[in-house]
Amino acid sequence: MRLRLCTWNVNSVRLRAEQAARFVAEQAPDVLCLQEIKCREGEFPRQTFIDMGLPHLAISGQKGWHGVAIASRLPLEDAPPLEVCREGHARCVGAVVAGVEIHNFYIPAGGDVADRQTNPKFDHKLDFYEKLTAELSRRDPNAPLAIVGDLNVAPGENDVWNHKYMSKIVSHTPVEIEAMAALTASLGFIDLIREARPEPEKLASWWSYRAQDFRQSNRGLRLDHILVTPGLREAAFRLGSAAARVHDDVRAWERPSDHAPVSADLIV
Repeated sequence: MRLRLCTWNVNSVRLRAEQAARFVAEQAPDVLCLQEIKCREGEFPRQTFIDMGLPHLAISGQKGWHGVAIASRLPLEDAPPLEVCREGHARCVGAVVAGVEIHNFYIPAGGDVADRQTNPKFDHKLDFYEKLTAELSRRDPNAPLAIVGDLNVAPGENDVWNHKYMSKIVSHTPVEIEAMAALTASLGFIDLIREARPEPEKLASWWSYRAQDFRQSNRGLRLDHILVTPGLREAAFRLGSAAARVHDDVRAWERPSDHAPVSADLIV
């Protein structure tokens, strides 16, 4: 069975419910993980997702900010929680779908100053990574586990538009790259987007609203990720190579999110 797993920071699910419906109609995801839904559980447009064929929902909402959700064509089972946000924000939600444990994250952006002592937001971001890495290190790497979402780090030199410049900017500083590398190493996670589109190809999933034409300015960052354990390697590569992509065309739709969806297919 093909399990198409998608992640998308929608920057308000109520504002972009119609876009979500269009994306689902065009790309037929089986599991759609959303970040920055910016609503509480009771405000989530459930009927819209039922109508688009994703009736099974796991929602962690928060008034006005943050918030994550999993919408699935297939039934959801409970997953062991990964409560790693020290501020108690709605930044993670998990579920088991078709035997695959999925955790959907919206990791803090970290503010503007890359200094733990002077910037509490940056300290929170690194603390989030450290707690998550410690939790995952206790897991079995051969178990089928996917970590997806807006992880707010562009880890590689070709995941940013200008490596030298961005190395001083939050999202691509050396300490953040090191934190994400530790997370990836914790269970030997496989970066499916990079497996599908290897270095040195430039890849991005986020482009600032400041640019009138995001393609022309082309100052993108790859902040959205689908990472799977070695336990899912066979499922991810059963067709011979990883079937994963950034749907950058969605960023060009009318009134878009600043993030594009990212998808990967597993044959489970």
